[in-house]
Amino acid sequence: MTVVESEVPLAMRKVYRRLQHWRRQRKGRERIPQRLWIAAGELAREHGVNPVSRVLGLDFNRLKRMAESRGALARRRRAVPAFVELIAPQASASPHCVIELEGQRGKVRIEWRGTAGDLASFSQALWEMIV
Repeated sequence: MTVVESEVPLAMRKVYRRLQHWRRQRKGRERIPQRLWIAAGELAREHGVNPVSRVLGLDFNRLKRMAESRGALARRRRAVPAFVELIAPQASASPHCVIELEGQRGKVRIEWRGTAGDLASFSQALWEMIV
């Protein structure tokens, strides 16, 4: 199926032109350069494999593999942050916690100011008293 450039969606035209230029300049059965496959894979992730393979005249399965492999690589790169800032709490401000329990015999309200470690120790001691 031959596609007329005016029918190519705007988002795909740059890659379409690069691919057409390569096709006019290639010698024999030369393989499509990796950079063009990468560009087509990026389009496929954004616009879908079928429309991109049809417009660019590329093998559906190879384009799908390219889109999936590059997408996984991009997700892995995004998953590992380059920098993480940890902000320590200010020494003067202590955390405040309110625990309210209500049962058949009444209500209990505990207001706690202290560190998370203190709260954990207190909770454990309280649990041992109840159980």
